[in-house]
Amino acid sequence: MEAYVITVRETNHPAILKFEANQPLVRQGNYEYRNIDEAKDSPLAQQLFYLPFIKTVYISGDFIALERYDIVQWPDVKDEVAQQLVDYLNTGAPVVHEPQQKAKVAVTLYAEVTPNPSVMKFVANKKLVPGVFEFKNIDEAADSPLARRLFELPFVREVFMDLNYISVTKYEMADWNEVTGELRELIRNFLADGGEVLSPGAVAQGTGNAATAVGNTALDPTSQEIISILEEYVKPAVASDGGNIVFQSYEEESKTVHVILQGACSGCPSSTFTLKNGIQTMLQNMMGDKVAEVVAING
Repeated sequence: MEAYVITVRETNHPAILKFEANQPLVRQGNYEYRNIDEAKDSPLAQQLFYLPFIKTVYISGDFIALERYDIVQWPDVKDEVAQQLVDYLNTGAPVVHEPQQKAKVAVTLYAEVTPNPSVMKFVANKKLVPGVFEFKNIDEAADSPLARRLFELPFVREVFMDLNYISVTKYEMADWNEVTGELRELIRNFLADGGEVLSPGAVAQGTGNAATAVGNTALDPTSQEIISILEEYVKPAVASDGGNIVFQSYEEESKTVHVILQGACSGCPSSTFTLKNGIQTMLQNMMGDKVAEVVAING
């Protein structure tokens, strides 16, 4: 191991002297300590505070900057301090107990347009959430650190998550050409740094909801059949567009199916066309005269 050498350099502040080393002292961050209690994670700084004239210790990269009290002048003590630093460093003792950096997680993320011009879908190469999570504002995002981070951006209106993708709804003031790259990098870096998408204990929407459970005996046979069709044929299609559809109710008298649209499907200009020419037609073809109309509610 190469021996440490300290070079003393003056600064623009007469009370502060810089002690430069010939090799790195810390690998990450800057550390400032104003007393021995603050220096709990730096054995070297603690030792320096035993010198009665040391006011502040600053450690960064390959140097240590020390601020003195006026009880001494640097010319009288700088050589002594430099030698103390050399002696300490050459023992191999730690300068700062630095926090271990988390290994980056390999994440691929790409942006995908949706039929809704206000919504962009960001798809990851890994599972992000166990089910559907929709956040209309930052207050609803208490269980999602990632959603809260997204809501800090002024153009983010809503956040929707499902399995391996996140759909972001923007306010009209923003242009996707200007903000897509920023959003993609924010999400990718958050995931790569090991950030929590959801807090422990977060419950997916619909979990435990009788109205969404296929085969739930509390529902009439027609409702169960509708749910099965939505789950098998419709949900995969709307998920590919960054949205979700949830069965709400079936009115036997009017033969009306009520569903909730979420994510990119909510408020989408083409959602009415999709309902009438897609979902409604499918249910009528598969269930005959049991279904007269499908009515959607934006989630």
